[in-house]
Amino acid sequence: MDYYEESARLFKTLMHPARLEILEILRDGEHCVCHIEAALGYRQAYISQQLSVLREAGLIQDRRDGWNIYYRVVQSKVFDVLDAAQAVTGVKRARRKAAVDHCPCPQCSAIEAVAV
Repeated sequence: MDYYEESARLFKTLMHPARLEILEILRDGEHCVCHIEAALGYRQAYISQQLSVLREAGLIQDRRDGWNIYYRVVQSKVFDVLDAAQAVTGVKRARRKAAVDHCPCPQCSAIEAVAV
């Protein structure tokens, strides 16, 4: 593929607002699907569909730990693209933090145990 085709492929992947929101959640590190679901309020199946597109594009990677699947960004330069989009549009992005109080995964349970 040449530069223009590859760039267009990246922009097509980033064209969906839910995918941009997912990437923003993953900006601060690895999160499970239940984190993303709690933060965005979308159904798990819808989130999984968007994660699949991001994974196929090579932007994220998954890791299974028992029943839970964790996702992380492997192409951190994508955040430069998101930051550039914010600079061009002048619209501030909403920083969403996944709500751990509705998440049954072991990672959240450990955080809740420390907080209590």
